[in-house]
Amino acid sequence: MQLTRFTDLGLRAMMLMAAGESEGHRITTRTIATGAGASEHHIAKAVSRLVELGMVNARRGRVGGLELTAAGRTASVGWLVRQLEGDRDVVTCGGESPCPLIAACRLRRALAEAKEAFYRELDRHTITDLAGSQSLPVVLRLTEKRATP
Repeated sequence: MQLTRFTDLGLRAMMLMAAGESEGHRITTRTIATGAGASEHHIAKAVSRLVELGMVNARRGRVGGLELTAAGRTASVGWLVRQLEGDRDVVTCGGESPCPLIAACRLRRALAEAKEAFYRELDRHTITDLAGSQSLPVVLRLTEKRATP
């Protein structure tokens, strides 16, 4: 299963926020965009969705920035991916040319079960778990240096 770029950016943003909190850094959409190699606009859209989900607080202004909420620190990665991806099927049956096997197809069910196993595995982890790596704060410091003109 391949995640959308939107979900990827949302997860990366949350991991950078978690790492920044442990280092005492203020995280901005610009910092995340630089670190993720994405546009600030795309990061802002992902962060906006995370704010809607109650995972992130965003403060505007000179002392503003992004920070994880308590829910953002403890939510499972599986739950986050479900929210960011939506509940899409792995394959779309029908479409422009209907599949002649659709009435007796077992592939769709097998793929749905595999998708749920994928989510169950991600449910075992939180963003805080993933950001707990000793190397992530180093990466954060490197992206901050690149972001400064």
